[in-house]
Amino acid sequence: MKRSFTVAGALALSLSLVGFAAPAGAQKTETAIFAGGCFWCVESDFDHLGGVLDTTSGYIGGKAQNPTYYDHEGFREAVRVTFDPSKVSYDKLLEVFWHSVDPTDAGGQFCDRGHAYTTAIYATSQAQLKQAKASEAAVKKDLGQVATEVTTAPTFWPAEGYHQDYYKKNPLKYRYYRTGCGRNARVESVWGDKAYMGIKDHMG
Repeated sequence: MKRSFTVAGALALSLSLVGFAAPAGAQKTETAIFAGGCFWCVESDFDHLGGVLDTTSGYIGGKAQNPTYYDHEGFREAVRVTFDPSKVSYDKLLEVFWHSVDPTDAGGQFCDRGHAYTTAIYATSQAQLKQAKASEAAVKKDLGQVATEVTTAPTFWPAEGYHQDYYKKNPLKYRYYRTGCGRNARVESVWGDKAYMGIKDHMG
């Protein structure tokens, strides 16, 4: 099922992964980046996790500058998650991610095929990379195989505005897409009662 649009998006702006010093007393936040197939769905799933402050759909992993939805060869669809580590841990984000995708599929996710829809965890620090590698080993032990790439994050490029919060702006189209693509059904088939662990009451 190929998603198509009639509205052209503006070129995305580059995001620097280097943080700025926060004033004393400011809320401490961290970022995490996950590629889990359609970024609309990944964004929706993480938005339903307590402690997540913001989600941004975008592109990551390719070589070009300013990728767009219609020109992002070599990139994956991904979501940058901004979270409050005092309310939700990175380990919890990893748990939610793994149990809301099919990590055994090397060719894409659900009805969306090709590299752009393959899964990956992009660590934004060495501590995250260590935690992500440990979680990968646990999932491999649980499922027998893992096709998800775990690596250090390169530049993340935010997607066009019409992709942000798509599930909120177009709830009927979004639900039709998610159901038609078979996302929830496949995740439940792979994970059984562990499907959507941490956000089970949401499930799309």
